Amino acid sequence: MDNGDLNQLASWIKESKYTVVLTGAGMSTESGIPDFRSSKGWWRNIDPREVASKFALDNQYELFRDFYIMRINGLKNCKPNKGHIILAHWEKRGLVDSIATQNVDRFHQEAGSDNVYELHGNIRTIRCEECAAGAELEEFVGKKPCRKCGGRLRPNVVLFGESLPHDAFNNTIKAISKADLVIVIGTSLQVYPVNQLPELCKGKKVYINMDVDSKHNQFDLIIKGSSGEILSSVNMLL
Repeated sequence: MDNGDLNQLASWIKESKYTVVLTGAGMSTESGIPDFRSSKGWWRNIDPREVASKFALDNQYELFRDFYIMRINGLKNCKPNKGHIILAHWEKRGLVDSIATQNVDRFHQEAGSDNVYELHGNIRTIRCEECAAGAELEEFVGKKPCRKCGGRLRPNVVLFGESLPHDAFNNTIKAISKADLVIVIGTSLQVYPVNQLPELCKGKKVYINMDVDSKHNQFDLIIKGSSGEILSSVNMLL
């Protein structure tokens, strides 16, 4: 981390009248979320894009359900990390106006952030695929059918082959379009249409991630490293 970059980011945060944070998986890895590719041997040869898909829900429901039960159970011993807590603190101080996240773990809300747009839904709430009735998380984990219609239960996540939630996506577009500062944290920006969102910002754009390459040259400032460490360092300057 370059101290000049950290000072520049702190300065922009202080100057900005409207700041939006966009987060991805790298924001939550420091919370100890297990990597499903290695946590169960039989997942190693399965492409997550195939299991976490509308096709799998419709045609391989037991595989789909077991995959998400494993992911839900993997969150039980995890909690928001210092990066989540700092962003929530910044919101309380008026330094961050909204957070748009690709993550489904709800750690931002657990840390205390209020204005969060869940672009990919969340894994903590359940609904019936057939009748859309809500269900308890324990019912899904216990492999129960829908109490109302006997249908298949599923998490409220956006699967491959499904559209993003209309309200969350539109609210994110509106927020980024009027932002003086957008801070992108822990996402490779490979998934459409979320990867197009930073381009809507007419103000300053900052990219924070462990992996950085030439495709991120649209940003005014790039800081390579751990999100928790970087946010902690910037927080000390604020």
